[in-house]
Amino acid sequence: MESMVRILAIHAHPDDVEILAGGTLALLADQGHAVTIATLTPGDCGSHELSADEIADLRRRESAAAAARIGANYICLEMRDLAVFNDDAGRRRVTEALRQVRPDIVLASSPVDYHCDHEAASALVRDACFAAATPNYRTGSDPLESIPHLYFMDPVGGRDREENLVRPDFVIDVATVFDRKRAMLAEHASQRNWLRKHHNVDEYLVQMEQWTRERGALAGVSHGEGFRQYRGHAYPRTPVLQELLSAYLITPA
Repeated sequence: MESMVRILAIHAHPDDVEILAGGTLALLADQGHAVTIATLTPGDCGSHELSADEIADLRRRESAAAAARIGANYICLEMRDLAVFNDDAGRRRVTEALRQVRPDIVLASSPVDYHCDHEAASALVRDACFAAATPNYRTGSDPLESIPHLYFMDPVGGRDREENLVRPDFVIDVATVFDRKRAMLAEHASQRNWLRKHHNVDEYLVQMEQWTRERGALAGVSHGEGFRQYRGHAYPRTPVLQELLSAYLITPA
Protein backbone atom coordinates (compact mmCIF):
# COMPACT_ATOMS: atom_id res chain seq x y z
CA MET A 1 0.00 0.00 0.00
CA GLU A 2 1.32 3.44 -0.96
CA SER A 3 2.03 6.02 1.73
CA MET A 4 -0.82 8.12 0.35
CA VAL A 5 -4.02 6.08 0.30
CA ARG A 6 -7.19 6.97 -1.63
CA ILE A 7 -10.37 6.63 0.43
CA LEU A 8 -13.91 6.85 -0.94
CA ALA A 9 -16.75 7.20 1.58
CA ILE A 10 -20.02 6.70 -0.27
CA HIS A 11 -23.55 6.74 1.13
CA ALA A 12 -27.04 7.42 -0.10
CA HIS A 13 -27.72 11.06 0.86
CA PRO A 14 -25.98 14.28 1.83
CA ASP A 15 -24.97 14.27 5.55
CA ASP A 16 -25.02 10.45 5.93
CA VAL A 17 -21.23 10.17 5.65
CA GLU A 18 -20.64 13.06 8.03
CA ILE A 19 -22.91 11.54 10.67
CA LEU A 20 -21.38 8.06 10.48
CA ALA A 21 -17.74 8.54 9.44
CA GLY A 22 -16.88 12.23 9.55
CA GLY A 23 -14.41 11.83 12.39
CA THR A 24 -12.65 8.87 10.83
CA LEU A 25 -12.29 10.74 7.55
CA ALA A 26 -10.86 13.75 9.39
CA LEU A 27 -8.21 11.51 10.96
CA LEU A 28 -7.35 10.00 7.58
CA ALA A 29 -7.16 13.43 5.94
CA ASP A 30 -4.84 14.60 8.73
CA GLN A 31 -2.50 11.75 7.80
CA GLY A 32 -2.28 13.08 4.25
CA HIS A 33 -4.55 10.57 2.56
CA ALA A 34 -6.83 11.54 -0.34
CA VAL A 35 -10.47 11.52 0.80
CA THR A 36 -13.53 11.69 -1.44
CA ILE A 37 -17.08 11.85 -0.09
CA ALA A 38 -19.82 10.71 -2.47
CA THR A 39 -23.58 10.55 -2.27
CA LEU A 40 -25.82 8.60 -4.60
CA THR A 41 -28.47 11.33 -4.53
CA PRO A 42 -28.45 15.09 -3.94
CA GLY A 43 -31.22 14.81 -1.34
CA ASP A 44 -33.89 15.99 -3.76
CA CYS A 45 -36.83 14.84 -1.61
CA GLY A 46 -35.50 16.43 1.58
CA SER A 47 -37.71 19.50 1.85
CA HIS A 48 -41.29 20.53 2.51
CA GLU A 49 -40.71 24.08 1.25
CA LEU A 50 -38.33 23.89 -1.72
CA SER A 51 -38.75 22.12 -5.04
CA ALA A 52 -36.70 19.02 -5.80
CA ASP A 53 -34.28 20.99 -7.98
CA GLU A 54 -33.93 23.79 -5.43
CA ILE A 55 -33.19 21.54 -2.44
CA ALA A 56 -30.87 19.35 -4.53
CA ASP A 57 -28.83 22.40 -5.56
CA LEU A 58 -28.65 23.62 -1.96
CA ARG A 59 -27.65 20.24 -0.59
CA ARG A 60 -24.91 19.74 -3.18
CA ARG A 61 -23.40 23.05 -2.07
CA GLU A 62 -23.71 22.08 1.60
CA SER A 63 -22.04 18.73 0.90
CA ALA A 64 -19.12 20.36 -0.89
CA ALA A 65 -18.67 22.79 2.01
CA ALA A 66 -18.73 19.93 4.52
CA ALA A 67 -16.11 17.97 2.59
CA ALA A 68 -13.92 21.07 2.31
CA ARG A 69 -13.79 21.24 6.11
CA ILE A 70 -11.28 18.36 6.00
CA GLY A 71 -9.80 19.02 2.57
CA ALA A 72 -11.89 16.30 0.91
CA ASN A 73 -13.58 16.24 -2.49
CA TYR A 74 -17.33 15.77 -2.94
CA ILE A 75 -19.16 14.11 -5.82
CA CYS A 76 -22.82 13.26 -6.39
CA LEU A 77 -23.86 10.34 -8.58
CA GLU A 78 -27.20 12.04 -9.36
CA MET A 79 -29.60 9.24 -8.58
CA ARG A 80 -32.82 10.34 -6.90
CA ASP A 81 -34.20 9.88 -3.40
CA LEU A 82 -36.34 6.77 -2.92
CA ALA A 83 -35.25 5.58 -6.38
CA VAL A 84 -31.96 3.86 -5.50
CA PHE A 85 -32.06 0.24 -6.68
CA ASN A 86 -29.48 -2.50 -7.01
CA ASP A 87 -29.94 -2.90 -10.75
CA ASP A 88 -27.61 -2.78 -13.73
CA ALA A 89 -28.05 0.95 -14.37
CA GLY A 90 -27.24 1.82 -10.79
CA ARG A 91 -24.38 -0.65 -10.61
CA ARG A 92 -22.75 0.79 -13.73
CA ARG A 93 -23.09 4.30 -12.35
CA VAL A 94 -21.42 3.38 -9.06
CA THR A 95 -18.80 1.30 -10.88
CA GLU A 96 -17.90 4.29 -13.04
CA ALA A 97 -17.54 6.48 -9.93
CA LEU A 98 -15.19 3.91 -8.40
CA ARG A 99 -13.14 3.80 -11.59
CA GLN A 100 -12.86 7.58 -11.63
CA VAL A 101 -11.86 7.92 -7.96
CA ARG A 102 -9.77 4.69 -7.97
CA PRO A 103 -9.93 4.14 -4.21
CA ASP A 104 -7.82 1.75 -2.19
CA ILE A 105 -10.43 1.75 0.58
CA VAL A 106 -14.20 2.15 0.27
CA LEU A 107 -16.48 3.00 3.19
CA ALA A 108 -20.08 2.09 2.38
CA SER A 109 -23.46 2.20 4.08
CA SER A 110 -24.61 -0.61 6.33
CA PRO A 111 -26.47 -3.55 4.72
CA VAL A 112 -29.14 -3.14 7.40
CA ASP A 113 -30.53 0.30 8.18
CA TYR A 114 -33.80 2.16 8.60
CA HIS A 115 -33.92 3.60 5.07
CA CYS A 116 -34.45 1.74 1.78
CA ASP A 117 -31.92 3.97 -0.01
CA HIS A 118 -29.27 3.18 2.62
CA GLU A 119 -29.70 -0.56 2.22
CA ALA A 120 -29.79 -0.36 -1.59
CA ALA A 121 -26.67 1.83 -1.56
CA SER A 122 -24.86 -0.79 0.50
CA ALA A 123 -25.61 -3.57 -1.99
CA LEU A 124 -24.80 -1.34 -4.95
CA VAL A 125 -21.41 -0.32 -3.60
CA ARG A 126 -20.54 -3.86 -2.55
CA ASP A 127 -21.30 -5.23 -6.01
CA ALA A 128 -19.71 -2.26 -7.80
CA CYS A 129 -16.44 -2.87 -5.94
CA PHE A 130 -16.39 -6.33 -7.53
CA ALA A 131 -17.49 -5.01 -10.93
CA ALA A 132 -14.95 -2.16 -10.94
CA ALA A 133 -12.11 -4.67 -11.34
CA THR A 134 -13.95 -6.70 -14.00
CA PRO A 135 -12.61 -5.56 -17.41
CA ASN A 136 -15.56 -6.77 -19.48
CA TYR A 137 -18.07 -4.92 -17.30
CA ARG A 138 -17.65 -1.75 -19.29
CA THR A 139 -18.25 1.83 -18.25
CA GLY A 140 -16.57 5.02 -19.43
CA SER A 141 -13.32 4.56 -17.49
CA ASP A 142 -10.64 1.90 -17.24
CA PRO A 143 -11.19 -0.94 -14.76
CA LEU A 144 -9.44 -1.01 -11.40
CA GLU A 145 -6.45 -3.29 -11.03
CA SER A 146 -8.04 -5.02 -8.05
CA ILE A 147 -11.11 -4.98 -5.83
CA PRO A 148 -10.74 -2.25 -3.19
CA HIS A 149 -10.91 -2.95 0.53
CA LEU A 150 -14.54 -2.58 1.60
CA TYR A 151 -15.87 -1.52 5.00
CA PHE A 152 -19.42 -0.88 6.15
CA MET A 153 -20.20 2.13 8.31
CA ASP A 154 -22.64 1.86 11.18
CA PRO A 155 -26.35 2.01 10.47
CA VAL A 156 -27.97 5.24 11.61
CA GLY A 157 -28.17 5.13 15.38
CA GLY A 158 -26.15 1.90 15.42
CA ARG A 159 -29.29 -0.24 15.12
CA ASP A 160 -31.22 -2.18 12.48
CA ARG A 161 -34.85 -1.69 11.47
CA GLU A 162 -36.03 -3.64 14.54
CA GLU A 163 -33.85 -1.53 16.86
CA ASN A 164 -31.40 -4.38 17.47
CA LEU A 165 -27.83 -3.28 18.16
CA VAL A 166 -25.48 -3.83 15.21
CA ARG A 167 -22.06 -4.48 16.71
CA PRO A 168 -19.03 -3.18 14.81
CA ASP A 169 -15.84 -5.13 14.24
CA PHE A 170 -13.93 -2.16 15.59
CA VAL A 171 -14.47 1.39 16.78
CA ILE A 172 -12.37 4.43 15.85
CA ASP A 173 -11.84 6.91 18.69
CA VAL A 174 -12.79 10.27 17.14
CA ALA A 175 -12.74 12.38 20.31
CA THR A 176 -9.81 14.50 19.12
CA VAL A 177 -11.58 15.44 15.87
CA PHE A 178 -15.17 15.53 17.07
CA ASP A 179 -15.40 19.32 16.79
CA ARG A 180 -14.55 19.05 13.09
CA LYS A 181 -17.05 16.23 12.62
CA ARG A 182 -19.68 18.49 14.16
CA ALA A 183 -18.62 21.41 11.94
CA MET A 184 -18.91 19.18 8.86
CA LEU A 185 -22.45 18.18 9.77
CA ALA A 186 -23.39 21.77 10.65
CA GLU A 187 -22.79 22.69 7.00
CA HIS A 188 -25.96 20.70 6.22
CA ALA A 189 -28.19 23.40 7.69
CA SER A 190 -31.12 22.63 5.38
CA GLN A 191 -31.53 19.28 7.13
CA ARG A 192 -32.89 20.83 10.30
CA ASN A 193 -36.18 21.96 8.73
CA TRP A 194 -36.62 18.60 6.99
CA LEU A 195 -35.94 16.54 10.09
CA ARG A 196 -38.19 18.68 12.27
CA LYS A 197 -41.16 18.17 9.94
CA HIS A 198 -40.60 14.61 8.72
CA HIS A 199 -38.66 12.86 11.52
CA ASN A 200 -39.82 14.88 14.55
CA VAL A 201 -36.16 15.56 15.31
CA ASP A 202 -35.18 19.12 16.15
CA GLU A 203 -31.46 19.11 16.94
CA TYR A 204 -29.76 16.82 14.46
CA LEU A 205 -26.34 17.90 15.74
CA VAL A 206 -27.28 16.85 19.27
CA GLN A 207 -28.61 13.51 18.02
CA MET A 208 -25.43 12.88 16.03
CA GLU A 209 -23.37 13.52 19.16
CA GLN A 210 -25.56 11.14 21.16
CA TRP A 211 -25.05 8.38 18.57
CA THR A 212 -21.30 9.03 18.43
CA ARG A 213 -21.09 8.84 22.23
CA GLU A 214 -23.10 5.60 22.30
CA ARG A 215 -20.74 4.03 19.76
CA GLY A 216 -17.77 5.23 21.76
CA ALA A 217 -19.21 3.71 24.92
CA LEU A 218 -18.98 0.25 23.32
CA ALA A 219 -15.21 0.73 23.25
CA GLY A 220 -14.71 2.73 26.42
CA VAL A 221 -14.09 6.10 24.74
CA SER A 222 -16.11 9.30 24.71
CA HIS A 223 -16.75 9.48 20.94
CA GLY A 224 -16.54 6.63 18.46
CA GLU A 225 -17.45 5.48 14.95
CA GLY A 226 -17.92 1.81 14.19
CA PHE A 227 -17.00 -0.22 11.10
CA ARG A 228 -17.25 -3.78 9.81
CA GLN A 229 -14.93 -5.13 7.15
CA TYR A 230 -16.53 -7.02 4.29
CA ARG A 231 -14.60 -10.22 3.70
CA GLY A 232 -16.68 -11.91 1.03
CA HIS A 233 -15.11 -14.17 -1.58
CA ALA A 234 -12.54 -12.32 -3.73
CA TYR A 235 -12.64 -9.16 -1.61
CA PRO A 236 -9.34 -8.28 0.14
CA ARG A 237 -9.17 -9.23 3.80
CA THR A 238 -6.02 -7.49 4.94
CA PRO A 239 -6.74 -4.95 7.73
CA VAL A 240 -5.63 -1.86 5.84
CA LEU A 241 -7.94 0.67 7.50
CA GLN A 242 -7.22 -0.84 10.91
CA GLU A 243 -3.48 -0.41 10.33
CA LEU A 244 -3.80 3.18 9.12
CA LEU A 245 -5.76 4.12 12.24
CA SER A 246 -4.16 1.74 14.73
CA ALA A 247 -3.52 4.56 17.22
CA TYR A 248 -7.27 5.23 17.41
CA LEU A 249 -8.67 1.71 17.04
CA ILE A 250 -10.46 -0.24 19.77
CA THR A 251 -12.06 -3.66 19.43
CA PRO A 252 -15.23 -3.84 21.54
CA ALA A 253 -15.27 -6.55 24.21
